[in-house]
Amino acid sequence: MTVATRLKWCANWANGSTLLGMAIARIGRARVAKGPRGLYLAGGYRFDFPVAGAFTVGNVVVSKGDWTVLQRESPTLLTHEEQHSWQYVVCGGLPFLPLYAAALGWSWLRTGDFASRNVFERNAGLAMGGYHEHSVRSFGAALRSLRPGGAA
Repeated sequence: MTVATRLKWCANWANGSTLLGMAIARIGRARVAKGPRGLYLAGGYRFDFPVAGAFTVGNVVVSKGDWTVLQRESPTLLTHEEQHSWQYVVCGGLPFLPLYAAALGWSWLRTGDFASRNVFERNAGLAMGGYHEHSVRSFGAALRSLRPGGAA
């Protein structure tokens, strides 16, 4: 491991985020294996939440799928998820979660999509994570979409 990777690994254990990631993987009955650059790859996750091809908690990258297949089908996904592991370090660990939730809300408000204007997803590389850019909509359109039967 490089010095930076070791720092990320230690920081995410110390801030509790990797421990939480391991607990989530265990509760979801995922199989955890050591991955590259200090990551842990948890495949076979059994819950439908969150709705994502993969998600990261600390240095644990969790997916419903098999990591061998995922890396073959989406070779940039792990690079994208690794960026999220760095974001946990920058945010001091678990504060990442409410900050990420706020970024989801902001992105949805601005585009009708949870990733397009999410600062964390943009920083990790939208396309690498399998996301598509959506146009920014007016606040008026966003407010109309909140009404029952409203449209974006």
